[in-house]
Amino acid sequence: MTDVRVIINREPDREERVVTTGTTAAELFADDRSIIAARVAGALKDLAYAVQDGDEVEPVAIGSKDGLDILRHSTAHVMAQAVQQLFPEAKLGIGPPVKDGFYYDFDVEKPFHPDDLKAIEKKMQEIIKRGQKFSRRVITDEAAREELAAEPYKIELIGLKGSASSEDGSSVEVGGAELTIYDNLDAKTGEHCWGDLCRGPHLPSTRQIPAFKLMRNAAAYWRGSEKNPMLQRIYGTAWPTKDELKAHLDFLVEAEKRDHRKLGSELDLFSIPEEIGSGLAVFHPKGGIIRRTMEDYSRKRHEQEGYEFVYTPHATKGKLFEKSGHLDWYADGMYPPMQLDEGTDYYLKPMNCPMHNLIFDARGRSYRELPLRLFEFGTVYRYEKSGVVHGLTRARGFTQDDAHIYCTREQMADELDSTLTFVLGLLRDYGLTDFYLELSTKDPEKFVGSDETWEEATEVLRKVAEKQGLPLVPDPGGAAFYGPKISVQATDAIGRTWQMSTIQLDFNLPERFDLEYTAADGSRQQPVMIHRALFGSIERFFAVLLEHYAGAMPPWLAPVTVTGIPITDEHVPYLQEVAAELRKKGIRVDVDASDDRMQKKIRNAQKSKVPFMLIAGAEDIAAGAVSFRYRNGEQKNGVPLAEAVAEIVDAVERRIQV
Repeated sequence: MTDVRVIINREPDREERVVTTGTTAAELFADDRSIIAARVAGALKDLAYAVQDGDEVEPVAIGSKDGLDILRHSTAHVMAQAVQQLFPEAKLGIGPPVKDGFYYDFDVEKPFHPDDLKAIEKKMQEIIKRGQKFSRRVITDEAAREELAAEPYKIELIGLKGSASSEDGSSVEVGGAELTIYDNLDAKTGEHCWGDLCRGPHLPSTRQIPAFKLMRNAAAYWRGSEKNPMLQRIYGTAWPTKDELKAHLDFLVEAEKRDHRKLGSELDLFSIPEEIGSGLAVFHPKGGIIRRTMEDYSRKRHEQEGYEFVYTPHATKGKLFEKSGHLDWYADGMYPPMQLDEGTDYYLKPMNCPMHNLIFDARGRSYRELPLRLFEFGTVYRYEKSGVVHGLTRARGFTQDDAHIYCTREQMADELDSTLTFVLGLLRDYGLTDFYLELSTKDPEKFVGSDETWEEATEVLRKVAEKQGLPLVPDPGGAAFYGPKISVQATDAIGRTWQMSTIQLDFNLPERFDLEYTAADGSRQQPVMIHRALFGSIERFFAVLLEHYAGAMPPWLAPVTVTGIPITDEHVPYLQEVAAELRKKGIRVDVDASDDRMQKKIRNAQKSKVPFMLIAGAEDIAAGAVSFRYRNGEQKNGVPLAEAVAEIVDAVERRIQV
């Protein structure tokens, strides 16, 4: 046997090792049971891979991002095997790993029942306990079609080899240059137990699935298209340890309590009536107060920063979106046209930027006017697929806090710097404090403008981001075709990350719209255009804050900041006088003059998550005081009225949480 030389790369250490021909990656890392795969020349490999001379081999631990994907995809295979053992008529769709879990789609005669999921889980445990081996087998297209003749969806996937998409999950099946099937083999006899078309890699054995749980089932269109058959999708989760699984399930319980759709109903903030349509919300009076307060504060801060407010219509002739390019690359996300004025196509707008460009171009512009910062609370409409619509966070109609900044190339760096500083400061005012930044750079296959322009703009964005002192995460190739961008990622109270604000350079629209200004030397120059959405959308930001605060909004945002609670009806007039004094100072206050007993009134206020309760009885009135109760149950008695008012006003003015 000949020797081969390999380099084992365990960042930051590199070790050269001489091994015999046929040595597998598993043997290289036999002393570390957490290693479940290897990366060789950038490609993920099973541990059964026989290393070649000159290979640089990097271990993949089960707790790493790649390791978790492999664990979860292997668990999806076990689930599919269990389903076909219990439901032999089930046809296989796609089963990719997703964030925190996995799913698999099946074509079955009737939807799965919760009891079915329990039976599938039990069967999966049996398969895992047997320690079946995952074994990779290369197969030709013709042989695969013959072997999988009874699996119509797999036959379709074979035709996608090499061009499969990560968006619909097909790349996990046929994303490689060659077709492979992964067989599950009996650990003792080597007997074939089950197999699936798959790119891999996989765990060495089913026994290396430490902890999993099936979560739910739902209907899903094959490969995400409404033109395709409706399949049944089972979602699950898998983790390297039972403790991590438990922590994740506990997190989901907390997240469910904070679900903005649930809180929106419980607190009477908004609804999405079936009569109006999916993804189209109406805000109730209490929700309207929160939204108006959010918008009013944002409007005030924008005015302070030199933004000018504009208003644009909700619909426009299709020619505007032809000019902007939206009908070329965004038509699927737009509502279909309305034919008016003798056959002219009108569209509900999916973006505000083309109309803002028309405002810029409505008259001649001088360099003295730049930077010009146009701002609008502009309502847009996007036809999201029904499967992705989700409350207020993924809607079909929503209002963007949309700004477009036009400046000279010389002003670009300072304008980006001040814009990012403004964005982060305003998000902090609403109570979000934990951020990192993401820099999306050019997709070499899809961009407009010169390489030099992209390099200059990207470097400016990088320097602007680094000045903030926040973590900066690269997103190579993630930019839109018309320019690089910075996105602000915010972490909420339970550790979830939300993409919030985006600052996007645009090399495309100024050229499409022939935007120009007169420079100091009299020449006509094209402005730099910056798109900036701070909240993303009012509705989505509303939902994020609602979940971040678990419905207990800070006093300045709460629909009711103070509830007055009399001990008896005799004490109502006194609290109404207190309420009048608070209203003079801009505080939202109610007095509960209902027939309920005092304790019931306190419970009602706590259920409504009111920040402050002012309780008054005979002794309080005699002393010109109130009893101060907070929503966490703490109480201070005999607080002088002036002191109580001052504390409430201070909390609102400083925008603090209580």
